[in-house]
Amino acid sequence: MRHSDFETLMREEFGPAQAAMIARDHALTVLDSRTPAEALAAGIPPRRVWLAVCEEYAVPPERRFGRDRPPEGTRPG
Repeated sequence: MRHSDFETLMREEFGPAQAAMIARDHALTVLDSRTPAEALAAGIPPRRVWLAVCEEYAVPPERRFGRDRPPEGTRPG
């Protein structure tokens, strides 16, 4: 997982404002009390940080790899 994937998953799950707040302000015990932003800056892999956020916020397993998206070239409706 790349940092950009982590950011996309955060925005999709929490919305842009809350995702930014969580990344900046919420210390996670499992990440040695670092915020997600601090953990990423310290070199912790984005996938590990994302899974820690998922556990902390009880993200359902079916959404841990992102929300379903329509196939490329199709539009809903």
